[in-house]
Amino acid sequence: MKSSKEYMQNLKLWLQDTADVPLEEMSDFFTNRLQDYEEHMAAWEKSYQMFAEIFPAACQSILDLGCGTGLELDKIWHKNPDIEVTGVDLCADMLARLLQKHQDKPLTTVCEDYFEYDFGYGKWDAVISFESLHHFLPERKRELYRKICGSLKDGGTFILGDYIACCDEEEELLRSVYLKKREQSAIPENCYVHFDIPLTLEHEKALLQDAGLTVEKVLDGEATIIMARKGTAPSLEG
Repeated sequence: MKSSKEYMQNLKLWLQDTADVPLEEMSDFFTNRLQDYEEHMAAWEKSYQMFAEIFPAACQSILDLGCGTGLELDKIWHKNPDIEVTGVDLCADMLARLLQKHQDKPLTTVCEDYFEYDFGYGKWDAVISFESLHHFLPERKRELYRKICGSLKDGGTFILGDYIACCDEEEELLRSVYLKKREQSAIPENCYVHFDIPLTLEHEKALLQDAGLTVEKVLDGEATIIMARKGTAPSLEG
């Protein structure tokens, strides 16, 4: 495993090499890479498996934010093919691929911005998201986590699988580059772009706790998986 120092050196070199590469609008980015998307994401295979293994067995209804083609759902449905899923994603082509893969599953897809989509209140056994939320600033994530907490049933679970910054330096560096690129290209505030701006684990957990969620588990792999629960009712796990 690379040290943080070596990792940061490589990251800075990559940022230098890509300094002139323009940011891509989020939906366009994924549409343009749909053909090879699942092959590319195979690097996270073990993390998808871990995600499914800690998923509470008693859950019957899931809201999946940024579901893409459903690689995390592939594993969850393998354990329980009857779980009802609503998947929200900006990319219509990704959702079409998901529906094509799982025509026999209790699946509803929503092509919408999940910051704007109405999650409902006390509705879901679980809300999940895998490798999607590291594209947003902490102010937006705080807003989203509060919305997630409100939408969960008491005792419900939020499971986040995501890219986590190794240190404050990485978090601050990527955020500064992201903001500079947006400013240079005069990108409107309401336009989502594909650029990684992960938080450290400490900052991610603080946002979840501030939203009213209790962090119960953290698993490290290719992606970091965080399980958090709403309220004091018995967990749906088991």
